[in-house]
Amino acid sequence: MGNRLVLAALTTLLVILHAQLWFGRGSLPAVTRMEQALADQQLSNKNARQANERLEAEVSDLKEGLEMVEEKARHELGMVKPNEIYVQINK
Repeated sequence: MGNRLVLAALTTLLVILHAQLWFGRGSLPAVTRMEQALADQQLSNKNARQANERLEAEVSDLKEGLEMVEEKARHELGMVKPNEIYVQINK
């Protein structure tokens, strides 16, 4: 009688653990969904990182481009900013 009770208890525990494996909070399907969500988020992060790098490069190009335009305007056209005094030295 005691062996049957132990066997029934162990079988019940095994069924409960097996049910948790398939239907519980940390079940295999739930873990698979989380892994897929993680992979999707990592891809999204990678795309966002690449977009940020492109924007940084554009901003850098625009800054350098504006500096070149300003330098050219100063030398070739004599551009002067407000509150600046233009001094020309002839050699």
